[in-house]
Amino acid sequence: MKRIHSTALILPLLLMATTGLQADARNQAKRIHDRLTGVPPSAAVLDQMESLLNSDPSGKTAAAKALEDPNFYNVTLKNWVTPWTNEDQTVFAPLNDFTATVIGLIRDDEDFRKVLYGDIIYTGDVNSLPRYSNSNNNHYEALEALGPVNGNLADPAILSAKTQSSVTGLQSDATAGVLTTRAAARAFFYKGTNRAMFRFTMMNFLCTDLEPIKDNTRVPDRVRRDVARSPGGDSRIYLNACVGCHAGMDGMGGAMAYYDLDHEGDKEDATSNFENTAHMTYTPGQVIPKYLQNENNFKPGFVPTDDSWINYWRNGPNALLGWHDWPGVQKDDKGNAIGNGLKQLGMELAWSEAFAQCQVKKAFKAVCLRDPDNYAADRAAVDTIVTDFKSGGYKMKQVFRDVAAVCKGN
Repeated sequence: MKRIHSTALILPLLLMATTGLQADARNQAKRIHDRLTGVPPSAAVLDQMESLLNSDPSGKTAAAKALEDPNFYNVTLKNWVTPWTNEDQTVFAPLNDFTATVIGLIRDDEDFRKVLYGDIIYTGDVNSLPRYSNSNNNHYEALEALGPVNGNLADPAILSAKTQSSVTGLQSDATAGVLTTRAAARAFFYKGTNRAMFRFTMMNFLCTDLEPIKDNTRVPDRVRRDVARSPGGDSRIYLNACVGCHAGMDGMGGAMAYYDLDHEGDKEDATSNFENTAHMTYTPGQVIPKYLQNENNFKPGFVPTDDSWINYWRNGPNALLGWHDWPGVQKDDKGNAIGNGLKQLGMELAWSEAFAQCQVKKAFKAVCLRDPDNYAADRAAVDTIVTDFKSGGYKMKQVFRDVAAVCKGN
């Protein structure tokens, strides 16, 4: 009787354990799909993902299945990229050539480093769309207005890769991935001194603003004349604060000396013609006027005469950004990388360790809804994913797959 009684208790427990494992895999599958696409899976897809999780508990194959859903491209990636395209860093902005190009690079499993140096742009291939224009965003707004079926960004027949030089007319050696798209120029070459393009590139692709990487020990010989050396009559402000950013930033800022934004009106004025006229200009061999403005602030300051640049941050504390040599890199006698133009600067940034870590951390936060720096287990997972990202050819779909697997729950 005792043996029968024990068996009667054990069998229900075994059934409960088995049922619990099945439910757990199903919940994990749903979480993976929800996080990657923003929508629940169909019953059939959920069944498939549950089966994949039972055969591969790591969750990677199940996550790969979820990535087949067009919502990953039309919604998740669109919302992920859009804040990079404007100074307000808002997600509430229309599709544009910057956003579409990032989505296309990820969809097509391209080396994601091309985002900063490639002669590439993604445009819509739907007959009803207005042609791509260097002066407005009508092409992409019309593509987005077609909706997730007719304007499906997951479909290569609808969103396709082209060379930027053939679409925009910019010469190939002057292209630099999304940095030379109209959307980027509209946001970061507008007025100012082009330093905004450098700052937001560091924020968007190396995950650091300038303040955390200030280094007052770098050579200030490239700081331009518009920077006062005694702001408010106190030179200590420049020596202890300003030069920490400007020495490195202006050293690399020469890469953009030929780029500008031509426009009528102001983007802050809703009645102006800015949106229908703003377009990037490129004048090879001719430094743009904004690089020479406010010359009386400090006459002995650096006067750019070409688009050469130098990365002083390869030495000193910012060597921790993990600079690596790229094809064709040149250096001075102190090991500082030197180059010409925005394409070469894009390669300098894209080959850094900080670039790889940044993409993984951004994807982790988007999918897992938490900062990976807060927990030791998350930091270890990020390190592994970064290693696999680099060894796997810098494929961002792989990164999203792997972070979703890490955050599938227990």
